[in-house]
Formats: sequence, structure tokens, C-alpha cells
Amino acid sequence: MSTYSSIQIEGEGRPSSASNTIFENNNPIDRSPLLNGDIEIEDESDYEDEGHGGPHHGFASYYSCAINLANTILGTGMLAMPAAIASVGLLLGSMMIIFAATTSGLGLYFLSRSASYTKSRNASFFAVSQLTYPSASSLFDAAIAIKCFGVAVSYLIIIGDLMPQVINGFGDSFVDEYSIFMDRRFWITVFMFVIVPLAFLKRLDSLRHTSFIALIAVVYLVFIVIYHYFGPDYKAPPKEKIHLVKFSTKFFTNLPIFVFAFTCHQNIFSIYNELADNSQKNINSVYIGAIGTSATIYQVIGILGYLSFGDDVFPNVILMYKSSVFVTIGRIAFVICILFSYPLQAHPARACLEKLLFYRSKSTNGYKKLPSSEMSNVNYFGLTTGILIFSYIIAISVSKLDLVLAFVGSTGSTAISFILPGLFYYKIHENDPWDKKKILAMCLMIYGLCVMTICLTLNIVKVSS
Repeated sequence: MSTYSSIQIEGEGRPSSASNTIFENNNPIDRSPLLNGDIEIEDESDYEDEGHGGPHHGFASYYSCAINLANTILGTGMLAMPAAIASVGLLLGSMMIIFAATTSGLGLYFLSRSASYTKSRNASFFAVSQLTYPSASSLFDAAIAIKCFGVAVSYLIIIGDLMPQVINGFGDSFVDEYSIFMDRRFWITVFMFVIVPLAFLKRLDSLRHTSFIALIAVVYLVFIVIYHYFGPDYKAPPKEKIHLVKFSTKFFTNLPIFVFAFTCHQNIFSIYNELADNSQKNINSVYIGAIGTSATIYQVIGILGYLSFGDDVFPNVILMYKSSVFVTIGRIAFVICILFSYPLQAHPARACLEKLLFYRSKSTNGYKKLPSSEMSNVNYFGLTTGILIFSYIIAISVSKLDLVLAFVGSTGSTAISFILPGLFYYKIHENDPWDKKKILAMCLMIYGLCVMTICLTLNIVKVSS
């Protein structure tokens, strides 16, 4: 029998940065504007589940949830996948993609199982933390902040990498005359003027429509990789540049990239809340479909990208292709995609930092029960400005995409994907007999702690040496 009934939801606590949470009748209710396909609730009485105080059914279809989850997974990890495979070898790299997909799926399963113990459709990191470790919610906020801030930095790095390649397509004479356009720092600075007003938006509903552009960019990148490998101009790299297995300390420094590539766990609670039929069987189908599709794309891009360039492949594979109209369109599509995706990372990072830095001082008996939309203007402006400035400084100072993804993957992504899912599931079933699921949950948590400790340590040593 589950221990859920014996776990009391304490009065003290605060909303997780994973969602904009308000309280009604002491129940946390998600009102995040970041959710793809979220619904406008005009009359909350229409959505009350009698006796539970929350919405009793969702409106999202299986396909919309699967696509949204896949869009969350696919992104900058695609560009770094060939380099990640190059660091460990073709066979081992392919196996690592499968392993990372499997462990990510386990994390999603345990989070969705934990979500089923929350009241009605009010699942969130905060709601689950109140059932498990309410005093540790600040650690959850920190993990999500690191993950989102790191992804935002990676977006700026990609802009700085791709735009000079786009300009290069105009010809050598143009490049020689306007050499400033080949400076990655120039383009990061220019696009910050576009990103700044977007980052200050308080409601980001309209940006969810750019997921269609993201999907086009993903498909286009796959076509570029496939066409280059099977095209008439393909020149195979030297045989000594292709390895089936390469095992060294690089295995651990690049393992977080595989972890990062499948991190979408911050959205599984939104899927649970919005999916029309959110039975465990249907939830499983959603994330298995999303992860399976993403793993296939990673295999195609990773393997063919590595076979195309061997050990010399760049951390951003799209930089390896010669400028042409076909490739330039793909680069522009990716720039537009990540340009509008930056605010989607800045928003939860800002919310989490606001709670970490300011909420505790608002109330002597815990955290003030306010929705994040009531964040003071001073805090809102200060935190947003801080995120923009620090992400800009890091982006112009660090040019290696794989290094940023390695640090993000070994910290925030590892915590969200493995440590928290295992901890949540174990705590809810703490007094239940040990079974395969409980053992798997503990193994997943231990695996996450090992990945975080080993990989983070080696990456710090790598940077400092």
C-alpha cells in the first residue's frame, strides 16, 4: 500500500520554478503561460472536479503532447551529437544514445507515476515536492534555474556560430570588405537587441507557435546531414579518423551531452495535466513516442555526421558544411528557432531565481502565496537584466558549445532527469515493499548522483587545466 495517504502537505513551501503556481484552498494550481497548448480558464467552476478542487479533465490530444515533448527534446543537442559520438567512437556513441534515451524514459515514468498522487490535475514539481521533500524545494529551483540558464547561453553561442557562416555565403569579396560581420561576438550583440524585449514579456503564449519553425529546422538539418553523406560531393575522411570504440576520460566529460540531449522532464507534468486521457498507459505512449522519434533523429545526425567528418567534426556540426543556399537556409532557420526560444528559458529561470533570492524574506511563516505574475517590478527588471547580462558575457567568452552542454548536462539536466524522479518515487513508496520499480528508482537516483559527481569534476578539471 502506498504511503501517499500518510504524507501530509505542509503549509510551508513555495512554488517550484517549473510552473507559475497559485494557491486555492491550500492546493497548488498550475497557471503557467509557458505550457504549449495550455487553455484559458475563464470560469474555474467549469473545471472543478467535485471534491478535489481542480480541473477534472484535459483537452490536449496525444499527438499534440507527443510533438510538444519531442520539440522540447530536440534542439542544441542535435548539433553537438556528432562530436559527442566522435569522443567515444561510433559503436559506443550509438549505444550511448540508446542508453540515454532509456534512462530518460525511466525518469519520465517515475515523474508521471509521482504526478498521479497529486490532487486532480494539479501536478507540478512543487506539488510533488510537498508530498516528498517540502523543505528541499530550493534545491529543485536551483536545478531548474541552472538547466534553463545553461540552455539560454547555448542558444546565444549557436547564434554566434551560425551567423558568420550565413554571411560567408555572400561571397569572399563581401566578407573581406565587411569583416566585422564574421565576428561571432558582433552577432551575439546584435541579436541581443531582439532578445531583450522578448525576454521582458510576462506572457509568452504567442511564442509557442514558433514550435512549427523549430520542427522545420529539425527536419531541414536532418536533410542536410543525409544529403551531404549520400550526395555526389561526399569525400570520406581518412580511415584512421573513424573509430568504433574510443574509451578515455573524454567519455565522462561528454556523457552529460547525451544526458542533456534527452532532457524534457520539466514538461512532463504539463503533459499529465493537459492530456485528455492521462492514464499511465497513454502517458507512457506519449513520452515513448517522443523519445523514440528523438533518438532516431539523434542516431541519423550523430552517425552520419561523424562518418562525414570523422574525429575532426566540430561541436556544432552544421558549421562543417560548405556554404550554399541549401545550407544557409538551414542555418537561418535554426537561428530564428533559437532566437524565439531564448525567452522560454529565461522565464522559468527568472521565476526560480525570484523565489530563491526574495520569497523567503516576504513572510516569516514561509513563502508568500502569490502567483509569479505578482513579482514586483524591481525584482522582475533586476532578475531579467541579470539573466541577459550574464548569459551574454558567458556566450561571448565561451565559444565551445559542447563545453556549455557538458556543464548543463552534468548539473541541472542530471538532477531533473534522474535524481529527482528517483527520489520522488522512492519517497512516495517509502513504506511499500521493495519491488523492481522501487529498486529501479533508487538505481536511477544513484546513477544520476554518480554522473553529476564524476562528470562535473572532470569538466572542472578540464577547464582549469
